[in-house]
Amino acid sequence: MTIAARSTLARLLVALVAVIAIATALWQLHRASGDLIVTHARVGQTPVSVFREPTTTRAPVVVIAHGFAGSQQLMQPFAQTLARNGYIAVTFDFTGHGRNPVTMVGDVDEPTKITGVLVDDLARVTDYARALPQSDGRAAVLGHSMASDIVVAYAVAHPEITATVAVSVFTRKSTPTLPHNLLVIVGDWEPQMLKDEGLRIVDQVAGGGAVAGRSYGSFADGTARRVAFSSGVEHIGVLYSQDSMRESLQWMNESFGRQSAGWIDRRPVWLALLFGGLIAMAWPLSKLLPQAAPLPMGASLAWKPLLIAAIVPAVLTPLILWKAPTDFLTILLGDYLTLHFLLYGALTAAILLLIRRRGRKAHSQAHASTHHAPGLERLESLPDPAHPRVAITALVIASVAAIAYNIIGFGVPLDTYAFSFMPIEPRLHLIAAVACGTVPYFLTAEWMAHGTGARRGAYALAKFCFLASLAAAVALNLQKLFFLIIIVPAILLLFIAFGVISNWTYKATNHPLPGALANAILFAWAIAVTFPMVIR
Repeated sequence: MTIAARSTLARLLVALVAVIAIATALWQLHRASGDLIVTHARVGQTPVSVFREPTTTRAPVVVIAHGFAGSQQLMQPFAQTLARNGYIAVTFDFTGHGRNPVTMVGDVDEPTKITGVLVDDLARVTDYARALPQSDGRAAVLGHSMASDIVVAYAVAHPEITATVAVSVFTRKSTPTLPHNLLVIVGDWEPQMLKDEGLRIVDQVAGGGAVAGRSYGSFADGTARRVAFSSGVEHIGVLYSQDSMRESLQWMNESFGRQSAGWIDRRPVWLALLFGGLIAMAWPLSKLLPQAAPLPMGASLAWKPLLIAAIVPAVLTPLILWKAPTDFLTILLGDYLTLHFLLYGALTAAILLLIRRRGRKAHSQAHASTHHAPGLERLESLPDPAHPRVAITALVIASVAAIAYNIIGFGVPLDTYAFSFMPIEPRLHLIAAVACGTVPYFLTAEWMAHGTGARRGAYALAKFCFLASLAAAVALNLQKLFFLIIIVPAILLLFIAFGVISNWTYKATNHPLPGALANAILFAWAIAVTFPMVIR
């Protein structure tokens, strides 16, 4: 069997395995919802989803609130777990988040403005939930991260709330008696300060020396307190942890005096299989892309110029933007990220141009010294391998296909099972605005890392330096950019997954543009549709 035949067979086998993985994952994710009835409504302009079993009547409602830059899809594991166990679970999109078209006004750290608006959102949705025909009038609230403070504040002001669950807790509003029956859940890999805050809250009832995994106080009088650490998860993983699901379900059962079968959402393995299959499928599909150039194109940098091009922008970008105003977009932190991408790309482009100019100068000097060499005229008439001709039509087709696969292939399941990805009208122009920053960055990063003489590890180095520059930016302006800490793991995962896909795209087309544009549009899209809309 020839090498080409073996390669074709390998791609067919990978495609088959990928299809099986994707189909299995989708079937399992759909099966997890069982026969739940899921209805969608709006409370004012707030999108709301209600999860319940067909036989559920006269049951407590649990209103579930997402965190910063989240959406109601992110809270589905809690919603399905509680609904499958006889509760009425209600999720919603806060003002400025997800598909809620209303823009927040003010400073996120201002408790009398944005925080008050979010508490009002929760209050309206809870009133709606308690009035549902299947509700028995009793209610509990559950919130993650930013929303942990919101649910605690609401439950303190509304003692009729039977139970509260604060996940990845950020709050100073709890007292020894309110909110009633408070469970705190923190991921094992989350910062120690969150664990300490959970223990402090429980100590209000325990009187000191509280330990994780032990309940204190009384459910009868509403003083029950407990902190639980979910094993092996961080700030986002805690929302998918089976420990988190079990603790929440048990807490609701004890608070409401109920028993249930104990069904637990187990979607992480199926989500991993689904997106792993989508990534794997990109390899055989990339073979269908048209070749845009006869030779691999790129900067082809040796190690010394590569290190300069990778490190200098990483150092200069956070320093230049340290005091720069970044309130020009209506997405919180999206404006800073746009500037960071844009400046980083511009600096990288300037360095690459300087390196190229120096290379041309050296080449010209060498050319002058051999100008009268025998046969030189014949060699100069041949095509220049360093600058091969590019097939524009092939480049356009490959770019459109790569962008479509990233946005549609990944976007639809992301929107269904993970977070709000399909934009509402007020966010459409934001995608274009953020792309003004992501396109220059990814174009220069891909060009820098590729070429006939590109060094192994160049792509990983470029992405590491960018993440390091974001970390430096946060360190320089912690108060303003604190929430970037939360999304850095997500950016890392996107860099890895879509970096692999763009590498396959490059090998198929011999040009960095299709992969660069696909990644740039994906990142611009994700930033524009996930970060909250705020007018400051």
